[in-house]
Amino acid sequence: MSLFEQLELFSESSAALVAPSKLLAPTKPVAGIAVVPTLRPPSLAAGTRWREVRASTQTIGFVLQRSRRKSIGLTINDDGLLITAPSWVGLGQIDDVVIEKSRWILDKLSVSQARKAQMAMAHTRWQDGGDIPYLGRRIILKLGETQDPTRFLGSAFAPTNGDTLHLALPLTAEHGRIRDIVHAWLQHQAQIWFELRLQHFLAISQLQIKRWRLSSAATRWGSCNSDGNIMLNWRLIHFERDIIDYVVVHEIAHLREMNHSKNFWREVGRILPGFEHARNILRQQDPACLPLI
Repeated sequence: MSLFEQLELFSESSAALVAPSKLLAPTKPVAGIAVVPTLRPPSLAAGTRWREVRASTQTIGFVLQRSRRKSIGLTINDDGLLITAPSWVGLGQIDDVVIEKSRWILDKLSVSQARKAQMAMAHTRWQDGGDIPYLGRRIILKLGETQDPTRFLGSAFAPTNGDTLHLALPLTAEHGRIRDIVHAWLQHQAQIWFELRLQHFLAISQLQIKRWRLSSAATRWGSCNSDGNIMLNWRLIHFERDIIDYVVVHEIAHLREMNHSKNFWREVGRILPGFEHARNILRQQDPACLPLI
């Protein structure tokens, strides 16, 4: 069975420095990297401005702040990417830095956003207006519905922040009752989505499984045994779809290699090119520390 190794979380003061005189050429496109949201903050501090640059894989937005420093600084904070640059450095030169450092920026933003989502799970409010993470987005709980069953107003497997999950419960419903119904819905969605992704990647790999089922394991995202049985942790439904794809492919690859050898990782890459990005993100998420919302 597979057990993902644990890595220490990255430093909270994620930053990089680039001297304006040592800029490199833009990097080549990075294949297999999912789009990472880089949204404009609700408000900007005095003396800052919002700017967007088209990198090789996506557009990257950032807050630009001028200063007296001698180098260009890149910092990942709660609002996203902050770039501090000398007043004499041109915008084109700053844009070049963003393009050159796009892989680093997107990796750090992904990890930061995943950590924020995990921390938010610990503060789920089981009440009308509360929100939960679903496929990498925050969806809102709505109580007081008279219709049954539970209804999701949004694209079932391509949600956006602010989509609503309507529950046939009174506004005064106990928190435990709300949680149980939401869990049941999440597990139902996980059953459908995981099945679709399993069949998709089994077709690519030309491998077969005996059966699969959801798990609630506290220490594993997934497992596969020599009999061809796969288990997938239902709480993966909280994460982005590319994270789920990586776990699915990870377990499928074990059908051919019951280890973590070079041949195993070669098999993972054959089925899912560019998997490394999702793997790096998931390694920051310890199942044992995932709040059991």
